Formats: sequence, C-alpha cells, structure tokens
Amino acid sequence: MNDNNKKLTMEIQADVFQALIKHLQNKTEVQNIDLMNLADFCRNCLSKWYVTAAKERGMEVSYEEARDFVYGMPYSQWKEKYQKEATKEQLEKFNSRKK
Repeated sequence: MNDNNKKLTMEIQADVFQALIKHLQNKTEVQNIDLMNLADFCRNCLSKWYVTAAKERGMEVSYEEARDFVYGMPYSQWKEKYQKEATKEQLEKFNSRKK
C-alpha cells in the first residue's frame, strides 16, 4: 500500500470510528451490559482502547478524558441520565461468559 492509500485508509477508519462513537452516544437506551453480552465490548472498552492507542503514540489521555469523548459527556452524568440497573437475566448472561 502506498503512502497516499495508507493515509486515505486511516482517514476512512477515523471517520468510521467517529460514526460509531456518535451512534453509541445517540443510542443511550443500549446499556453497556447489553453490548458486553452481545459483542464482548462496551463504551468503557472503547475508552480503554482510546487510552492505549494514545499512549502508543506518545500522547497521555486519561481514562476519564477518553470516557468523556466516548460518552459525549462525563461518565457520571451519563450514568445518572441513562444507566439502568442490570436485570437478573443480563447479569446471569454476563457472568456466564466469564466461566
């Protein structure tokens, strides 16, 4: 892959990532436990991956800064506004994956 194609590919990937973040910010009814149970990742995972990617490039981004980016607001505010208590079924499914 030449440098122009590599740059374009990275720009496309960045656009896709931004679209995913925006989508998750707009789909507040989708709980993190649902994402974990269905896809084995959640908004917090994306935040951790963001911190890791920044660190690998010599940039310090705190976990809280990354979560603010992913959630579109401070995590505590998102939890207060949108997070629901996990149901027994959600917790059972989540915990069964760990075994």
